[in-house]
Amino acid sequence: METMSARAFTPAEVADLRAAFPYFAAQDQREGAPAYLDSAATSQRPAVVLDAERQFLETANAAVHRGTSGAVGAATEAFEGARAAVAAFVGAEAPEQIVWAENATDALNIVALGIGEANAGLGVAGSERFALGAGDEILVTEAEHHANLIPWQRLAAKTGASFRFIPVREDGTWTLDDARAALNARTRIFAFAHVSNATGFVAPVAELVELARAVGAITVLDACQSVPHMPVDFAALGVDFAAFSGHKMLGPNGIGVLYGRPEMLDALPPARTGGSAITRVTMESAQFMPAPLRFEPGTQPVSQVVGLGAAVAFLTQADMARTAAREHELVERLVAGIAENPGLRLLGPADPARRVALTAVSVEGIHAHDVGQFLDEQGVLVRVGHHCAQPLHRALGITSSTRASVHLTTTADEVDRFLDALRGAQRYFGAEVSA
Repeated sequence: METMSARAFTPAEVADLRAAFPYFAAQDQREGAPAYLDSAATSQRPAVVLDAERQFLETANAAVHRGTSGAVGAATEAFEGARAAVAAFVGAEAPEQIVWAENATDALNIVALGIGEANAGLGVAGSERFALGAGDEILVTEAEHHANLIPWQRLAAKTGASFRFIPVREDGTWTLDDARAALNARTRIFAFAHVSNATGFVAPVAELVELARAVGAITVLDACQSVPHMPVDFAALGVDFAAFSGHKMLGPNGIGVLYGRPEMLDALPPARTGGSAITRVTMESAQFMPAPLRFEPGTQPVSQVVGLGAAVAFLTQADMARTAAREHELVERLVAGIAENPGLRLLGPADPARRVALTAVSVEGIHAHDVGQFLDEQGVLVRVGHHCAQPLHRALGITSSTRASVHLTTTADEVDRFLDALRGAQRYFGAEVSA
């Protein structure tokens, strides 16, 4: 990854970053503070994010885009200012390419359901580009999070298109050649993750987009595990749509983002309709606002949007290239520690340069839930289960795994505590394996 040339945060800088988070500031003051290694599930929030949301609610709360009062104008300015900040953060060429959603799952459903509307005769100008039917194919990978899998299964069932997937290899990854073999002239949609939430594998997005575009396929990117951890430029990558969540990037819950190329958003009909998303309504029909407002009916999560804007400002100031470099050091430490410990199976690539922000392991002879309970008793907070990626785990011959994930606030000591706790679990359950 090109970001590895950036200078990583020093331990002193990491300590300063942690001090900006009330959660870590409070925990670090007491003996036996937990090691928080679950940022891939949800990240902690710095004080500036909490303060931005609280200050808005206490001093500026008003319904955006509704009315002509100064209060509404100020609230709308904050709301749209955050949209512009998020757009700049991910390389969008205009704020209108950013659509607010409830979360990334919702954002992906906006696309899938909208394409379903287009195929049900409820399209808008340009919706013919989303036509699906018998003989057409929707392509995903076997490694997808359920949020980027189930919506496409259902869209295929609704439209009569075939649903296909790229199988994973023994380590849970797939290659550019695998995608090249699967894409064909019948492929209409190709949906895949930028970074796998179970293996940390980084997909070669720009090259995949080029392959998809060559056969006329639309690309949909799950960017939940990339946007919080590395510099991302959607325009440079060329993807048609992308989705990510606020709560994984130091922001509030209840806010997600859908990015779209302008011509794609313009051609996508809304699947959820109601107030604020329309221009004219009669008793027979409705006409809709241009994107992004046509996808944002009803009362919006304004304080969450403001909080996400503050999170983007915090990450920008921290420097995403340096964040990626620091997290790469931690992932290298994780991978090396796992490789040294017999009885641990690493999911995903053994080369740390091919993964981002997390490692998941299967511990020989111990169920992941038992591993998680033991780690919790040692004060190490991780995620156990199938990580909303059942097909991937099934392909690897396991039902669940134990995932440790890092962020810019993670310390080397926390990583070492995780590795030590894994060894402790093996001893406790009598599952040690000799080298």
